[in-house]
Amino acid sequence: MTAAMGAPRWVTLWFRGAAIFGLLALLPQYLLPQPAGAELVAYGFIGTAAAFQLVFWVIGGDPVRYRALMLPSVAEKLAFGVPAVILFLSGKVPAPVLLFGGIDLALGLGFLLAWRATPRAPAPLAG
Repeated sequence: MTAAMGAPRWVTLWFRGAAIFGLLALLPQYLLPQPAGAELVAYGFIGTAAAFQLVFWVIGGDPVRYRALMLPSVAEKLAFGVPAVILFLSGKVPAPVLLFGGIDLALGLGFLLAWRATPRAPAPLAG
């Protein structure tokens, strides 16, 4: 546990590491050609997912305070990981998509474990 925040140190490292990895994986996709007719969907996905990486960074800065955001973070990882696996198994996407989907699922599992390992913030004192 970290004395100042009350959460295990690995929780901060997990969320901050996920944020860095996510930005490194997402931002270069702005430079790639996107599917014709689906550019808005592709760029919207990249931008929304990149914005959520900043949420992971904030959570990592004070896991106890932002514990409530950890479960939506799990959902964010499932939103790509699960379809990636399903689409790969149905032969609709190549293996690299499965790889990144698997990474998202592993990160999501880590987020769930972090949520369980992080204590709730103490209630404010009534004044």
